[in-house]
Amino acid sequence: MLHVIGNQESIFNHFIQEIRDELIQKDPMRFRRNLERMGEIFAYEISKTMSYKMQDVKTCLGEANVSILDEQPVIATILRAGLPLHQGLMNYFDRSSSAFISAYRKTSEDYSFDIRVEYLSSPSIEGKVLILSDPMLATGSSLVKSLEALQSYGKPVHTHIVSVLASQQGVDMVQEALGSENVTYWMGAIDSKLNSKSYIVPGLGDAGDLAFGAKI
Repeated sequence: MLHVIGNQESIFNHFIQEIRDELIQKDPMRFRRNLERMGEIFAYEISKTMSYKMQDVKTCLGEANVSILDEQPVIATILRAGLPLHQGLMNYFDRSSSAFISAYRKTSEDYSFDIRVEYLSSPSIEGKVLILSDPMLATGSSLVKSLEALQSYGKPVHTHIVSVLASQQGVDMVQEALGSENVTYWMGAIDSKLNSKSYIVPGLGDAGDLAFGAKI
């Protein structure tokens, strides 16, 4: 199932507008905070799809019966751009374990590239709900490579893919590669195309550079 949060009228689109705005995005702290806030909204929406159990809670005046998460998910992100979005997800799933993947484009002079995964740290994801976030889903290659690398840590019972901005080409590629069985896709907005350098258009630029500074 594919959910596009930006297609609904909500405050989420205010945050989308700010991370796209070339003037506002000059403030890296605000850029990171907006990614974090969107991560919180994604977490809230994903929480509605999860399983719950009832638990008694003692208050100072009596006892209440409350529905709580049956099990915490594992939250994974692709470094470095994914860190603020990851933090937003963790703010709500605050008892979850985390996984981190270092995946990047190795670009040639003609702008062709391959995806390399250099580092992976993860708990077991066997039988768990996995939430994998990456703020930008351009071609979809790094996300698919990251999921392939995570397979050595087990098979999740369900996977949620979270991206703030995606290209239609990237969404199509990931859905074709991963299918729809036990996978749910959560996008903030979907843009129509990629440019010659495989950047999303109109997009917002390089999320990692905007959040943490330009890299050499």
